[in-house]
Amino acid sequence: MELKEAEEMEPVSPSGQYLNSSALSLSVLGVLESEIPIDDSQCFSLLKDIFLPINPRFSSIMVVDENGEKQWKRVEVKLRNHVKVPIFPSGLSPEAYDKYFDDYISEIGMELFPQSQPLWEVHIIKYPTSHAAGFLIFKLHHSLGDGFSLMGALLSCLQRADDPSVPLTFPSVNRFPSNKKDGNNSNIFSNMYKTFCVVSETVSDFCWSFVKSAWLQDDRTPIYSGDDGIEFRPVSVATTAFSLDQIKQIKTKVDATVNDVIAGIIFLGTRLYMQEMRQGSGEANSTTLVLLNTRAFRSYESVKDMVKPDAKSPWGNYFAFLHVSIPKLADDWSSNPLDFVVKARQIMNVKKNSLGAYLTGRLLEIVRKFRGPEAAARYIHSTLKNSSMTITNVIGPVEKMALNNHPCKGLYFVVTGAPQSLSVTIISYMEKLRVSVVAEDGFIDSQKLKSCVEHAFEVMLNATVETKFLNSH
Repeated sequence: MELKEAEEMEPVSPSGQYLNSSALSLSVLGVLESEIPIDDSQCFSLLKDIFLPINPRFSSIMVVDENGEKQWKRVEVKLRNHVKVPIFPSGLSPEAYDKYFDDYISEIGMELFPQSQPLWEVHIIKYPTSHAAGFLIFKLHHSLGDGFSLMGALLSCLQRADDPSVPLTFPSVNRFPSNKKDGNNSNIFSNMYKTFCVVSETVSDFCWSFVKSAWLQDDRTPIYSGDDGIEFRPVSVATTAFSLDQIKQIKTKVDATVNDVIAGIIFLGTRLYMQEMRQGSGEANSTTLVLLNTRAFRSYESVKDMVKPDAKSPWGNYFAFLHVSIPKLADDWSSNPLDFVVKARQIMNVKKNSLGAYLTGRLLEIVRKFRGPEAAARYIHSTLKNSSMTITNVIGPVEKMALNNHPCKGLYFVVTGAPQSLSVTIISYMEKLRVSVVAEDGFIDSQKLKSCVEHAFEVMLNATVETKFLNSH
C-alpha cells in the first residue's frame, strides 16, 4: 500500500512551491471567445478523454509528505467539481452581459483554489456579450506551469478551424536579434571589452534587482499605491488588439523587435495615463517586471514531448523577472513618440547581455535551501509588491482555432493573485496582438488606461507613416 502511494507521488518543483504558498498564490485565466453559442453537452467527455491525459498534474493535488516536502499526489478527479456554469439573468442585451462577464472574471480571479482537489477549473459562459457569443475560461494554478506550458496544454485540446488534420503553426521566434558585425569580432581587445560589459552589466543588474526586491519601492503614482493585500482586491480587465503587420511596420522603422515595440507602446500608454490622472507622475520613478521565458528553445512541442526529461521546451515554470525602469515622459514626447520604442530596445539589449536574471534564480535557490520555500516565496512576493506593474507575453497560433467545432473568435489570458495593482499580458493570434490590462478595481481605470495604450499605438504608427511620407518627397 505504501509502495503504491509512493509511486503516485512526485516532487513539486521549487518554482511550483513558490507559486503555491502561504505568501503567494497565482492563477492563470485563459479566455476563449467563441463565434457561436456554447454547446457543453460533450464537456465532461472532452475533459476526461483529452484534457486530463495531457499531464498528470491535472489529476494531482499538492500535499506535504512526512519529511515536510511538497509532493504531487495522483487522485481521482471529480469533474463536476471543476466545471462551473454561472447563471445570469436571461433576456438581456449583449452590452448588459458585458458587465456580468466582467464581474465574473473579477470574482473567479480573486477566489483561491481548494487544495483538496486538482488546481484547475473550466468556466462556461453561455451568454452573448458585445465581444463573443460565448466563452470558455480555463483557470489553472500557476504552480502547474507557466504561460508557455499552459498554452501548450490548451493547444493540445484545439484544432485548426479550417482543417483539423493540419497542425497549427506559430510565428517564428528570433530570441536574440543578430548584432551588426563590426568587422573586428576576432580582435582580442574587442572580446575583452564585451566580456567587461557583460560582467559590469551583470553586477549592476543583479545588485539593483536585489535592492528593488528587498527594500526599494516605486514612487506612489496613479498605478502604484504600495498598499498591502492588493492581491485580495477585485480587478477589472480591459482588452484591445493591434495588427501584427502594423506592429512590424513600427519595428522595421526603429530596427527593433516586436517585443521592443509592444513594450514601448505599453510604456508610453502607461505614462500618458499616469500624467492624465496626476500631473507630474509621468516623471516618477516607476518599474515594470518583464517576464522572460528562460527556455533554450521557445517553439511549442507536443505536451507528450514537453514532459520528457530531455525536452527542448520542457513543461513547468521556466521564467525570470527583469526589472525595467519605465522611461519618463518628456514634455516634448509627442515630437518623437518612437523614442519610447528606442529606449525599450536599448534597455532590453542591455538586459540580454546581463546574467542578472540567472544570478537571481541562483539566489532564490540559496534562500530555498537554507531558509525554505516559504522564504523564497516571500522574496518573490516582495519583488512583485515593490514594482508598479508586470508585463508578460505568449505566442499564439497564426490560424483560427476551434474547440469541438466551436470556432475561436479571440483568445487572451490574464494572471491574478499578484500583489500589484497593474499587469499587462500579450498574446498573438491570427496576425493580431491581444493586449489585456488587469487593474485593481477602484484604483486604476482599466478602460482609460487601455485607451491611453491605444493612443500610444496610434501616434507611433502615425509617426512611422509620416516619416515614410516625408522620405518619399
